[in-house]
Amino acid sequence: MIKADFAILGAGAIGTILGAHLARAGHSVLMLVRAQREQQIARDGLRVTGLSELSQPVSTLSAPGQLSAAAVLIVATKTYVTAAALAGLRQADIGVALSIQNGMMKNDLLADAFGSQRVLGSLANLSGELRPSGEVLFTRNARLFVGELDGSDSRRARELAATIDAAGIHATAEPQILSLEWSKFAAWAPMMILSVTTRALTWKYLQDPGAALVLVRLVREVGLLAAARRAQLSDRGVLPVATICQVSDQDAVAAVAAVGRELQANAPLHRMSTLQDLDAGRPLEIEETLGHAIRLASELRLDVPLLSGYYPLVAGIDRMQRPPAAG
Repeated sequence: MIKADFAILGAGAIGTILGAHLARAGHSVLMLVRAQREQQIARDGLRVTGLSELSQPVSTLSAPGQLSAAAVLIVATKTYVTAAALAGLRQADIGVALSIQNGMMKNDLLADAFGSQRVLGSLANLSGELRPSGEVLFTRNARLFVGELDGSDSRRARELAATIDAAGIHATAEPQILSLEWSKFAAWAPMMILSVTTRALTWKYLQDPGAALVLVRLVREVGLLAAARRAQLSDRGVLPVATICQVSDQDAVAAVAAVGRELQANAPLHRMSTLQDLDAGRPLEIEETLGHAIRLASELRLDVPLLSGYYPLVAGIDRMQRPPAAG
């Protein structure tokens, strides 16, 4: 019987950062990882540098089916392995599950696996980069939000946020979590597209007037999807997406450039995790993010020409950067 306070699915950059901080704070943490990463963690622990300097031993498990119970399950793996990974966890007694993944499919997948009553919404405005050595460079600790998907203010969300915050990761309970999740996606999807097509540091394309204008128009298309799902966008994320959807092109580009200047000053090496994956030859999160948005737009009969055009382009870049199949 394997139990834990926190089971974290995925030991990439953000999973490692969360696991190391929670374990340092005295919580029992179990990292659900692939066999290769399991060996690395068993040898070196979870190693974090940058905003924190940690080398934290933790328990690991490469066979999720052996997990019997966890008070909290945090899904931090790449979206394209989520369905298969959750299939191996359906037998576990999970108190509450949340996902800090990209895209808007994540909550539905968790609800299907564990029941909607056990799912909290979440998003993480955190950044880190997993290096080949297994060490993670922790570059941004803005805020992790958790909240009830029905918009209510719950004790379990407040207590979980307080626990994570006390461990050193800035966290807050947020009743309007669905609004923030859509707001994050309205920023993430355009920035993901620009990072893959320009392959530039984040602050550079945010400050380029042409790239910023494309980004602005992509944000507005995601805003149409959010409005159709009755989610109100907010300026509380990495980009002021609500403002971008309301002001002129000129003012919207200026707002994006201001974010770029802030990143240049405070996080000049920041790169989207998608660009990190692209440069490392890893698969990109396409179908569960951009693909899901395109399918949703089709269901809602919304016209999203830029998203529709960039989706196959980014998918093609993803395919072309991978090594050719043997034989």
